[in-house]
Amino acid sequence: MSHGVPRVAVGEKTEASRRKELKQIEAYQGLVDNVQAKIKAEEYTAETLSLTSALLSQNPEYYTIWNHRRLVLQHVFAKEIHSPPAEDAESKPPPGLTPAQHEITLLIREDLAFLLPLLKQFPKCYWVWNHRAWLLQQASQYLPVTSAKRLWLEEMALVSKMLSYDSRNFHGWTYRREVVKSIELLSAQEQLSALELDDKTEEKKEKKPDQSMTESEFAYTTKMINTNLSNFSAWHNRLQLIPKLLKERNADPAARRKFLDDEFELIITALYTDPVDQSLWFYYNYLMTNLSPKTSPELRIVADLTNKHRIDYLDTQFDLLKDMLEDNKDCKWIYLALVTYTPEYLEIDAGNKKITTLELSDWLDQLDQLDPLRKGRWLDLRKSLNL
Repeated sequence: MSHGVPRVAVGEKTEASRRKELKQIEAYQGLVDNVQAKIKAEEYTAETLSLTSALLSQNPEYYTIWNHRRLVLQHVFAKEIHSPPAEDAESKPPPGLTPAQHEITLLIREDLAFLLPLLKQFPKCYWVWNHRAWLLQQASQYLPVTSAKRLWLEEMALVSKMLSYDSRNFHGWTYRREVVKSIELLSAQEQLSALELDDKTEEKKEKKPDQSMTESEFAYTTKMINTNLSNFSAWHNRLQLIPKLLKERNADPAARRKFLDDEFELIITALYTDPVDQSLWFYYNYLMTNLSPKTSPELRIVADLTNKHRIDYLDTQFDLLKDMLEDNKDCKWIYLALVTYTPEYLEIDAGNKKITTLELSDWLDQLDQLDPLRKGRWLDLRKSLNL
């Protein structure tokens, strides 16, 4: 079994199937040799591009061929930019684009379309995602800002659709962050150009804030988490957005405290729903680091917590964890959280009566039984706690 999928026994191959497989291997190797020979000869032609398409359709993991494909496209883009426009062109380019930019746009769109079936069939292939990003980066380089931004916005719609099919595809989430970053950059450039135009025409308009997508992306993580609590990538994206979000909101200490309280409420509700989900404990641990004075103030949601504040938060969390334990005696993660945050609790308030030595020893005993492979870790914890 692998990820819940049973292995299927493969019977002995017939002579006919072996011959067929050998022919396929020979054809594939011939295709590889042909592509390599044309690249070595610097034949950056439509035929070479077509050969790379045939090869990558069979094996998208062959990253060297993606590099070869980019060499061909770079050559074509440069040729279009430096070639004079044809006098007998059948159609005029859209407004705002030169003939060369129009041709480059068509080439980029054509290549993006070529990648779609591959992306559907191999949604976790790094090289397909990398090539899409490279194509759109070329759009940012060669096309006017508005045209390039349009392509990136279409890509945003595509990645949202992909994540609706597989919400935990971390390749898609990583790519989404790159798409967002590029759209924000192009929006800022677009805004700057508009302001410069206003200055030239002496029109007086209020300057709009930078086109940040932080709020909408944060809301998107909430939507995806509500759809599937076990979405590690959504939780990860959420914590990455938080520092930027609070900065853009210009949140004061009171707003930051409320934000932290709301996030604790969100994750605790999720943990009561599914306490064995490791992705939830990942985000819970992130929130708990905000209570530690050892965490850099720049990384904390609330930078001015006093020891009294920390004790109040820890009191609340330990009560919740103990309550959660009542119905989940075999959940390793609850015991781990209790023993992980006990030293910090004792460091702030050594004389507290929230945790007894007997309880702490019992939690470690449970971890010994539930996770025997980490006996050395639990032994070290006992020694550090003088148990």
